[in-house]
Amino acid sequence: MSDLPTRFRQAQQDVNGLAERPDNTTLLRLYGLYKQATAGDAAGELPGGLDFVRRAKYEAWDELSGTSADDAMQQYIDLVATLTH
Repeated sequence: MSDLPTRFRQAQQDVNGLAERPDNTTLLRLYGLYKQATAGDAAGELPGGLDFVRRAKYEAWDELSGTSADDAMQQYIDLVATLTH
């Protein structure tokens, strides 16, 4: 089996090729896992309350604080696998 970063990159490609767009909750989870895997814990200020999209994305990422990059990559891969099968 290929290494984790390779499988993570493949999962990113698989997401872009999905036949149907996932629901918003799943999209936020994917975003949070991606950011945690690639950038680590959430940084910067929480966007304002009226910037709903940016705030939701930040919160999805921030919920994963403390999760290792490897764990976030594996969770991302596992979630994508449920969307492609």
